[in-house]
Amino acid sequence: MPMDEPIRVIPAADLKSKLDRGEPVRLVNALPQWEFDRSHIPGSEHFANLDDALNALKPDDEIVVYCTDPPCKASQKLYKDLVARGYTNVRRFEGGLVEWAEKGYPLEGE
Repeated sequence: MPMDEPIRVIPAADLKSKLDRGEPVRLVNALPQWEFDRSHIPGSEHFANLDDALNALKPDDEIVVYCTDPPCKASQKLYKDLVARGYTNVRRFEGGLVEWAEKGYPLEGE
């Protein structure tokens, strides 16, 4: 996929449905560790760096990356890094923690 391709996104309701059904989605929080510890979507994974993510995630996994809100760059960067390395089933939940909380969906954290 060329790098100028638009980022593929998943709406909050679709992501919530997948999680509720127990689908094997690798939900990756792209924020720093302290922010992940403070608040994240249940079932989320966090990686200290890109190498850790690449070691843990398989190129054909269904991966959804997210961070805080639409302008947040962390999930955009992680999305592009994964796609550039041949990961084919990656989407971004661009509403992030802000939209998830606004919809009243559960969050975990300190």
